[in-house]
Amino acid sequence: MSSGKIHVAILEGIAKVTVDRPEALNALSAEMLDALEEAFSTLGQDPSIRAVILTGAGKAFVAGGDIKVMAGFDPDQARAFALHGQQVFKMIAEFPRPVIAAINGFALGGGCELALACDLRIASETARAGQPEVGLGVIPGFGGTQRLARLLGRSAAKYLLFTGEIVAADRALQLGLFDEVVAPENLMNRCLEIAKAIASKAPVAVALCKQAVDLGGETTLAKGLNYEADLFARTFATADRKEGMEAFIEKRTAFFTGS
Repeated sequence: MSSGKIHVAILEGIAKVTVDRPEALNALSAEMLDALEEAFSTLGQDPSIRAVILTGAGKAFVAGGDIKVMAGFDPDQARAFALHGQQVFKMIAEFPRPVIAAINGFALGGGCELALACDLRIASETARAGQPEVGLGVIPGFGGTQRLARLLGRSAAKYLLFTGEIVAADRALQLGLFDEVVAPENLMNRCLEIAKAIASKAPVAVALCKQAVDLGGETTLAKGLNYEADLFARTFATADRKEGMEAFIEKRTAFFTGS
């Protein structure tokens, strides 16, 4: 399946979404954002999908927004473009199954923001990441000032935002921007390994874990704990909970159906 410059391949419940505009280092235009939205909307309607791997073609994950297009924006057009990107990245962040960013190269500006919208960020040793917008006289517009601070803490986020520094993979790992760094030739295999581990678990439970963590990050501990208890209780109405516990007691591998 393909949509514009976004290509989707599905194998055994794992979807691989590739941003494929290598001639522009996979820069995000309005059309690219629309194609990403269409791809994730379609995948969201497929109950067989257990995890998604998002990556870029060529030597970049996504090198940023399309600066040649943005150079002609007036303030109203700029705001509309920011809201468009935020809407698409919100869809990815709230996708009901885990999304793994396979960061194969440059993840700059909008590309870093796209990675931040994913649940996990696994990177090649050759990857580079950052929010260099201040060097262009602008700020991040697709959620970078918000998600970066929530992930790294305010101080580390401000350092990257204020300096516009592009950091190497090992530094991004140290900061917590990347979750794991592997050799370039091992990147996709490692992401598939993680995706398969996720896919082997109870899908409803995985989805509810994602909901609990994401909501908990936006509210008080007391409200988060209460929400966790509600979701914990909800799992006891699922067939997968019954199967998982019976398989444990019977010392066999559980077979989960997502129900």
